[in-house]
Amino acid sequence: MQTVVIVIHLMIVATLIGAVLLQKSEGGGLGVGGGAGFMSSRGTANLLTRTTGFLAVGFFITSLLLSWLASYDRKPSSIIDANPASQTQPAGPATPISPPTSGGILDSLKKADEQQKQSAPSGPQAPRSQ
Repeated sequence: MQTVVIVIHLMIVATLIGAVLLQKSEGGGLGVGGGAGFMSSRGTANLLTRTTGFLAVGFFITSLLLSWLASYDRKPSSIIDANPASQTQPAGPATPISPPTSGGILDSLKKADEQQKQSAPSGPQAPRSQ
């Protein structure tokens, strides 16, 4: 349904642009043409003005309809209570940090940092061939 309304909306937009560009402006614009034609200049102005008005009303109606269709399935939600669907683990030490048994969280972080420093090489290493 929404796709059909979008197609109708786009056709109205394209026709509206064409109708506006065909109207005669004070500087001439694209509406330049002599007095010869199947309609007089006054009749053409009335026709284009009415057409532009009807197309503008159609544009507003389809815009409101598209807005209503877009919000039709939307349900109110709170960002405070939302739990993310999937959480990735941040890159950290290879060994998990155990909860503090004595002291505080800073003591356990310090111990984990010391363990990581002991297992890391002290300087740059040459690549080993296999």
